[in-house]
Amino acid sequence: MADIRPFMSIRPEKGKAAKIAALPYDVYNRKEATVEVEKNPESFLKIDRAETGYPLSVDMYDEKVYQRAHDLLWGMVEDGSFIRDQKKCYYIYELTMNGRTQTGITACASIDDYLNGVIKKHENTRAEKEADRIHHVDACNAQTGPIFLAYRSNPVINEIVEKVKAGEAEYDFTSEDGIRHRVFEISDDDKIAAISQAFENMADIYIADGHHRAASAVKVGLKRREEHPDYDGTEEFNYFLSVLFPDEQLKILDYNRVLKDLNGYTEQDFLEKVKEKFTVKESAVQVHPDKQGTFGMYLGKKWYRLTAKPEILSDDPVDGLDVSVLQNALLSPVLGIKDPKTDARIDFVGGIRGIGELERRCETDCVLAFSMYPTSIAQLFAVADAG
Repeated sequence: MADIRPFMSIRPEKGKAAKIAALPYDVYNRKEATVEVEKNPESFLKIDRAETGYPLSVDMYDEKVYQRAHDLLWGMVEDGSFIRDQKKCYYIYELTMNGRTQTGITACASIDDYLNGVIKKHENTRAEKEADRIHHVDACNAQTGPIFLAYRSNPVINEIVEKVKAGEAEYDFTSEDGIRHRVFEISDDDKIAAISQAFENMADIYIADGHHRAASAVKVGLKRREEHPDYDGTEEFNYFLSVLFPDEQLKILDYNRVLKDLNGYTEQDFLEKVKEKFTVKESAVQVHPDKQGTFGMYLGKKWYRLTAKPEILSDDPVDGLDVSVLQNALLSPVLGIKDPKTDARIDFVGGIRGIGELERRCETDCVLAFSMYPTSIAQLFAVADAG
């Protein structure tokens, strides 16, 4: 049973939504975030990344940075930039990119569901990345960034969403990156009860993205419980802000790899090592893998199509992923990349940047790139289900 509840939100005044809306805090480095806030002083990024208000000489984790985030947030509530809803509601959040739409329910998810495994994870977190968001949420006394959750599509929720979307949107704007955002409020008591019941009937909810934000929110909640030993479970700190999307609407983009060196191999010697585990065919065009078990490789200004040999494939939910096949057959034993999360010799390029970005990186700071076939939502669920 999943406890996904409506809530009284603090949200932008209708006319300011487009200016306040911002990309997630972690897609920018400090310099990029500062430029973005200078360009748009109303951007929520000034709260999510409050160090943008200080010179570089100030540590971005300084206590006064978090205090500034708090003051900016609640100052915008006081001046009317943010409004407070007076009733607990669900909200519909719709995004459209390149003609493709996905629609989620914005709600609060239970930290107990996270702790007892109803909300399932598919990756581990790092303490140093958690620490910043723990401090930020705690200092702001607010959940400032939603966790991206996924669930198996539900006909009751689908029907309600479609009916509400037939009405007028609270917000409707297209951001600079070309993505259209629409938000609708679900305030009808019957619809709220039906959605709540539909989620209660679900045994599993999955984190699609935001593992560090989720872990941070949970730890703040546990800290508040220690500070309030008489808590009864209904307090806001027992829940964290989420947007929940049905699996059938979600598409995972490729997450490609670029390498800084060949671990001492010449290009030809490295190519021979690759041929031990993969069938290799040179390509006159960029390689976009079209099925599981295939990879593109860019080396020496040439593209190659790699097909994994049967002996390196696996039915295991984790070892069978293409990212694991590449890691276990090539990146670790040949290139010496034992931990791709921490090794400075490897970097990752999101598919939204395009295959051309891999070529560009190989002309600047890298020598080798791999284009990947995207992991499916079903694979993500299977990894989480396997613990």
